[in-house]
Amino acid sequence: MSDEEKLDQRALYSISYGLYIVSSCFEGKANGQIANTVMQVSAEPARIAVAINKLNYTHEFIEKCGVYVVSVLDEEAPMTLIGKFGFRTGKDLDKFEGVETITLDTGCPIVTEHAISVMEAKVFDTADSGTHTVYLADVTGGKVLSDKKPLTYEKYHENKGQAPKNAPTFRPTAPKNAPTYRPPGN
Repeated sequence: MSDEEKLDQRALYSISYGLYIVSSCFEGKANGQIANTVMQVSAEPARIAVAINKLNYTHEFIEKCGVYVVSVLDEEAPMTLIGKFGFRTGKDLDKFEGVETITLDTGCPIVTEHAISVMEAKVFDTADSGTHTVYLADVTGGKVLSDKKPLTYEKYHENKGQAPKNAPTFRPTAPKNAPTYRPPGN
């Protein structure tokens, strides 16, 4: 039996995810990106993990400073916001320009626009997972901003679009009914 026959990729599609903006900063610069792999890994102490593609600019910032911040997006988050953080590189534009943010202890901008909660985290360990690095971190701060419903990855796929190529859940062939998003000017 081939590896392809052993794994029906559709089995992975049933894993539940949210949609988040993960940001980091270093020496006065900041970058953020859309991520779907943020999860709480322990309660005492409060710890989370995030998987970031090694080719993404945000990866570079987390590697250099050892902190990241997370914004949990609400169901009403528009494609303009998701597209800005998910389909464009921060090497070409300031993703935070014109976006509502706050800054807490890490000094990194945290997106509050369409966020139901935010948190800051300090990396204590990493795991190499091939295309991605998993950053395990202690949660050092957080706030609830809204009682709206979180945007799930399933809801995103149904109503907004498909995963970009650097996402851990990227599917080379998207479902037929999945809308596609093209950033302005592309």
